[in-house]
Amino acid sequence: MPRIARRTLLAGLGGAALTACTGSGGRSAQPPTTDGFEASGSFSPTPVPPVTVNAATGPVLVPGAPLRVVVLDTDVLDSALTLGITPLGAALPAADTGFPAYWPASRTAEIRRVGPAGAPDLEAVRLLRPDLILSNQARDGDRFDQLRELAPTVLSQTTGAPWKANFQLHAQALSRVAAGAAFVAAYQKHAGQVAQALSAAKLSGQRVSLVRFTEGGGIRLFGRQSFPGTVLADAQVARPDPQNVDQSDFEVPPDQIGRADGDLLLYATYGDPARAGTDATLASPAWQALGAVKAHRAFPVDDQLWFQGIGYTGANFMLDELQRFLGA
Repeated sequence: MPRIARRTLLAGLGGAALTACTGSGGRSAQPPTTDGFEASGSFSPTPVPPVTVNAATGPVLVPGAPLRVVVLDTDVLDSALTLGITPLGAALPAADTGFPAYWPASRTAEIRRVGPAGAPDLEAVRLLRPDLILSNQARDGDRFDQLRELAPTVLSQTTGAPWKANFQLHAQALSRVAAGAAFVAAYQKHAGQVAQALSAAKLSGQRVSLVRFTEGGGIRLFGRQSFPGTVLADAQVARPDPQNVDQSDFEVPPDQIGRADGDLLLYATYGDPARAGTDATLASPAWQALGAVKAHRAFPVDDQLWFQGIGYTGANFMLDELQRFLGA
């Protein structure tokens, strides 16, 4: 499978969503779909009725086809943009200096930052007059009552490993169920193609290690029950024994950096590389002794994509990068 340019991939994903909202042969199909689109892809003048979604906090009545959306974590940012909704406001992790680069600037330029994820500026949210707020309990469970005074608020329980189920919740809340199904199908097809390419190149057995350096969080290795871990599993890629575990991630001290070794090692930094320990670790004899490093098979990756993307668009780009790193 040839590598996919980001612009081409985004265009293809958009086409998948549009296909989900069109009639057969391109002819108009009536009535409008439950996603609030006419068959032509334009917004229907017919009001979309409110929808009750089963969020982590219980049933939430949300307006049909909401447009004034505020997202308070990176997973819901990916979901909204993937489903064709440009949020009015978004909260990003405190150390992020801008929106994820895997989205073109044209998609994020008009989004206002409303403070850091986990501590949003509620007054900034209020001023945007949202008709829907999306987040998760891990980030915003302690301010749920305050948020729902501003707008109907849909929280998943957590983020990360359950990203696929969370996307279904987001699609329902955004009245984009059909488009969401198209993106799921496109991703599954893409993952299958990558797995097939790796198998044909006899690379499926290559053990891929995932390492993240974080300010205040040390060196973290990622297991199967994490967002990037599930994407690797979808591509049928092997993992090093220490990371082939049913947990999200775990911290290791610098003197145990050997547990990060693999046939391919992908690492990212959240925050400043000096304060996160990246610089010191990469210069250490223990890091230099890793088999992946000695074989020139250790590569930095974008933290906002690999560890914060947590959605179908991010996952599609990761699959393509994985194939490139492995050389299939």
